[in-house]
Amino acid sequence: MSRIEDLFNRNRIWAERIKEINPDFFLNLSRQQKPEYLWIGCSDSRVPANQIIDLPPGEVFVHRNIANVVVPSDLNCLSVIQFAVEVLEIKHIIVCGHYGCGGVKAALSSENHGLIDNWLRHIRNVKRLHASDFDDLVGEEPTIDRLCELNVIEQVHNVCATTIVRDAWLRGSHLTVEGWVYSIKDGVLKGLCSRGPETLDKDPGDDRGAVGEISAVG
Repeated sequence: MSRIEDLFNRNRIWAERIKEINPDFFLNLSRQQKPEYLWIGCSDSRVPANQIIDLPPGEVFVHRNIANVVVPSDLNCLSVIQFAVEVLEIKHIIVCGHYGCGGVKAALSSENHGLIDNWLRHIRNVKRLHASDFDDLVGEEPTIDRLCELNVIEQVHNVCATTIVRDAWLRGSHLTVEGWVYSIKDGVLKGLCSRGPETLDKDPGDDRGAVGEISAVG
């Protein structure tokens, strides 16, 4: 049996096991999609959204990319946010990074990574904006982990600055945008920041002061 055939076999076993536990599971799942959460996370295979927060299929709308970056030029990500906010009417957007992120580590490297260096530039800009946060850090791991945190907080700011989210708040939505970081070493999430409609009082272009303006949680 080839590796691909093995995946189909695993799928059949999984589907049969689910139906044994709940015969109507797939029928009910097919009838609607009404999640409360949009998860914007890293593509890392070790960070599966539903499993981390222990929710079944249908409960989390997911978008993933290298290092959980949200930028105005990424129409894929913006389209996901718009669909989640305006069609699914989700209640929470979660930007979740993780410690030891390979994308963040690559952004700190001076090596040439080819095409992806254009993407990593967004993370390098985060480090440049918050250079003083790294003055007292010693060693690669603490530096990577701090940049993972700052990157999440900046991406939360970027989500809040989108016309999609700001328009939702102007319509009276109580949508919140959360910033989390996940530890692969122990499986535990840490809350970094949370923002809501009060963000409308802030300048969406004020990237330099983003971190200081976000209230810490967790």
